[in-house]
Amino acid sequence: MTSKTQTAIPMLDLRAQYAAIGDEIRAAIDEVLAAQQFVLGPQLAALEEEVARSCGRRFGIGVGSGTDALLLALRACGIGPGDEVIVPTFSFVATASTVSWLGARPVFADMDPATFNLDPAEVEARLTPKTRAVIPVHLYGLPAEMDPILELAARRELAVIEDNAQAIGATYKGRKTGAMGTLGCLSFYPSKNLGAYGDAGMIVTDSEGMAARLKRLRDHGQTRKYLSEELGLNSRLDEIQAAVLRVKLRHLEEWTKARQAHAARYTERLSGVSGVDTPVVPARREHVFYQYTVRITGEPDAASRSALAAPRGVPSARDRVQKALTERGIATSVHYPVPLHLQPLYASLGHKRGELPHAERAADEVLSLPLYPELTPEQIERVAEAVVSAIEQAPRD
Repeated sequence: MTSKTQTAIPMLDLRAQYAAIGDEIRAAIDEVLAAQQFVLGPQLAALEEEVARSCGRRFGIGVGSGTDALLLALRACGIGPGDEVIVPTFSFVATASTVSWLGARPVFADMDPATFNLDPAEVEARLTPKTRAVIPVHLYGLPAEMDPILELAARRELAVIEDNAQAIGATYKGRKTGAMGTLGCLSFYPSKNLGAYGDAGMIVTDSEGMAARLKRLRDHGQTRKYLSEELGLNSRLDEIQAAVLRVKLRHLEEWTKARQAHAARYTERLSGVSGVDTPVVPARREHVFYQYTVRITGEPDAASRSALAAPRGVPSARDRVQKALTERGIATSVHYPVPLHLQPLYASLGHKRGELPHAERAADEVLSLPLYPELTPEQIERVAEAVVSAIEQAPRD
């Protein structure tokens, strides 16, 4: 039970964020309400320019969600029935379901067990004559290993669509995430480092022609009012959300620094704790810590143990630690408990447990701890102490 003298620690505290910037937010929304222009107006145009610049791109195209960003990006790259798109199996379902919506087939690849990101060797191993694109995901805020993927894509003339939903502002060898592939896709879901007050997303690109087409696709395929030249969607980032995001964008750099400082404190506190693996950040990659995700292995030599050997339905060490933290009033989350190749949605593809072992093991071990700019040192210490205590008290697997 939570102590009477301690309040619960949430995964994310948007109320604390609003308390700090509420005046700016209300003024920005009031400006939209006074103008009475709610769709495809000046706030969106300004946001598109500002986000594109922050991502190191020429153009931004605001859309209704991060999922729509992926769907429209794939459509703009010509993906359709009969095509294959290589995606990481360790990701949110939208990374693959958008491929399926276009009649193409997602081909699932395993991850680098050190970083949780797509393994470039796995991409090469899954190439076929039908492969048309690759979607690397910058998971948890850490850039994927892009150079080998980009080199492979250039040789095979593949589109590279960066799923940058979790990593705005991160860098890979001096380049911003979202600025390296054919297109970069962003999500502004409220929990994200740059979050709207509802669903919203954006695609960024350096191609003027691609930007023009994406603007048509998000607006029913129209080239002018009531004249549609191709099948499109109604997926337009509205003016109120654009105004909110413009306010938040001004604070993003300081929020990112706070996240990184909090993550460093967690790592300092948890490094060396037997049964806990802290995040790995390879050289020349900047992590923006959308999530601070550890592995709960439950035993010192778990790196050599396959989680697949554990009977299904038996609580893992991760599950026991998560339960212990919940009892102390500390929220946690699992991103993600079921790899995409084992989702019921893709049962028809015939994948079996054991095919992509690194992702399957990670699904049994990952645990995301509370992380947001307003988190206090005392809260970080309380979370870390609870993790250590739960590990020490848990029976060994």
